[in-house]
Amino acid sequence: MTGSRKGWDDRLFDIVNYLFLTVVLLATLYPFLNVLAISLNESTDTVRGGITIFPREFTFANYQAIFEYDNLVTGFMNSTLRTVIGTVLGVFSSAMVAFTLSRGDFQGRKMFSTVLVLTLYFSGGLIPGYMLMRDLHLVDSFWVYVLPGMVNAFNIIIVRSFMDGLPFALQESAKMDGANDFAIFWRIILPLCTPVLATIALFIAVGQWNSWFDTYLYNSSNPDLTTLQFELMKILQNTTVGSTDANAFRSTQGQESTAAAVSPESIKMAISMVTIIPILIVYPFLQRFFVQGMTLGAVKS
Repeated sequence: MTGSRKGWDDRLFDIVNYLFLTVVLLATLYPFLNVLAISLNESTDTVRGGITIFPREFTFANYQAIFEYDNLVTGFMNSTLRTVIGTVLGVFSSAMVAFTLSRGDFQGRKMFSTVLVLTLYFSGGLIPGYMLMRDLHLVDSFWVYVLPGMVNAFNIIIVRSFMDGLPFALQESAKMDGANDFAIFWRIILPLCTPVLATIALFIAVGQWNSWFDTYLYNSSNPDLTTLQFELMKILQNTTVGSTDANAFRSTQGQESTAAAVSPESIKMAISMVTIIPILIVYPFLQRFFVQGMTLGAVKS
């Protein structure tokens, strides 16, 4: 009797748990599907409202309108380039600094770690930061997107904490076999740190892809160095200032025919999808590393 009652309690818990998770899933998924439906719906019909997760009048005109914007392709290329280069250099530099700080024989380890943590609490500010970029001749340069973010204190602390959990005997045995520090780092430490490196790679990639304020500060006067997020921000500003017609967007892109058929609401939703989709494509490939990072070290021998 007790066993059957316990089994019923377990089944009841599973039912409630599944219902709760289903509600959370729907609440999370609905906004995304709604944005997708509006972006694929005909603009004049969108003004009527009432669209849920399916478009009433399917069309790609909204996407055609934003991709006719002159600097959008250039911005997409620059955003892709800065994301790839910035992620690779950011992960590699963070791993190198973390490896150095994780070494027990590194003199001044505590001092450098303290200084690194202090940068999380204190910042020089916007104006000193701009003056530093100017003095380093990074203003009006592509490298202003990459170099300032190569060494990130938060990412270094995460990777160092992961490396601290690795057996130091691996490094000692490699040294006995004649391996130098870089060989140990490249051949032993990096392969073992794949889960945490994939995690910070996603952090860096999302940050690089979504960044637009550095473009506004340093490269807003150079259309060849514009980024996708900066161009989409300008389009959003122009489409928000008007009424339900497309006059503001039409003046932004200079395309009379296509812009006349779109509304600001449809443009905003299409822009949102353009910025979201690349991250959605990348995330599934890194998800398994998140699972490994969460379970690694859970069982101690």
